[in-house]
Amino acid sequence: MQQLRTWAHELGFSQIGVAAVDLSGAEAGLLAWLAAGFHGRMGYMAAHGLKRARPAELVPGTLSVITARMDYLPADTASGWQDGEWTRLQEPGRAQVSLYARGRDYHKVIRPRLQQLAERLQAEIGPLGHRAFSDSAPVLEGELASRSGLGWRGKHTLVLHRQAGSMFFLGELFVDLALPPTEPVSAHCGQCRACIDACPTQAIVAPYRVDARRCISYLTIENDGPIPIELRAAIGNRIYGCDDCQLACPWNKYAQRTLLPDFGPRAKLAQASLLELWAWREDEFLRRTEGNPIRRIGWSRWRRNLAVGLGNALRASGDAVIARALAAAREEADPLVREHIDWALAQRADSPEGG
Repeated sequence: MQQLRTWAHELGFSQIGVAAVDLSGAEAGLLAWLAAGFHGRMGYMAAHGLKRARPAELVPGTLSVITARMDYLPADTASGWQDGEWTRLQEPGRAQVSLYARGRDYHKVIRPRLQQLAERLQAEIGPLGHRAFSDSAPVLEGELASRSGLGWRGKHTLVLHRQAGSMFFLGELFVDLALPPTEPVSAHCGQCRACIDACPTQAIVAPYRVDARRCISYLTIENDGPIPIELRAAIGNRIYGCDDCQLACPWNKYAQRTLLPDFGPRAKLAQASLLELWAWREDEFLRRTEGNPIRRIGWSRWRRNLAVGLGNALRASGDAVIARALAAAREEADPLVREHIDWALAQRADSPEGG
């Protein structure tokens, strides 16, 4: 196991563990979450049934799951970074992209490195059946991570580590090798409810229970339809994802910096204004987001999100430049974006619907 840890560290992982494949204890919670409709329009969450909680059914022959943690805070992130993020959220004209999405798409970083880890293990022990995943298949990643000691589940349902907070990605290597499981760690949230109280849309409906239909990350990324009108104002300037529950978490003062340059922020995604991004044409969007996770939501959802952010900025500032930019884009917009532009323009103080 120590040799495996050494290889993993050389590949950019901060921690690895091993989980057994019996996740039957998680099945009732998964079924209850789906039955409540908390997965929203994410039909894929229900499509695979309980296979999500049964690794050996997803990949026949799996005997163990090697779990991996990869930190993503950029190497030059200053101490007190949370304060800087809170400040950005109070600047209505600023475009706020979730921290994890400012650099390279994590799918393109983690899975190839897990594959390399499997190849090193195979070279050492002989033929090895394996599959690598990172948020790319019906896998209960948080459950596997917590069972293998990568951390505990916080009340926001993300995995927390005492020395690393929650600013990390997870990956899994399903193997047909029986490895001794690593020990889980105890939870350390106590009576804290900072994440619950910080959520702008009250998506954390109870400790350890998130209604994705209210979550800004879901609304701006997974949701392919209109953003509910009653939640648009709470989105503020968040145009891709939301970090608020993590910014509020006391454990993230220990968040670790990444070992890799891949997650360094692209300037146009870390510092841009809403109007700068609104001025992009589709070809520029595709060029600027190449190799970045934002690319996968496509042009229409990107414009939808920006329209909501601009509407909130217009309400806050009354800036006529914003109103003109929105109005100028209305005619060529698709129906989804046009509806959000109309809502945004209605946020002017002088609009019958504004104020």
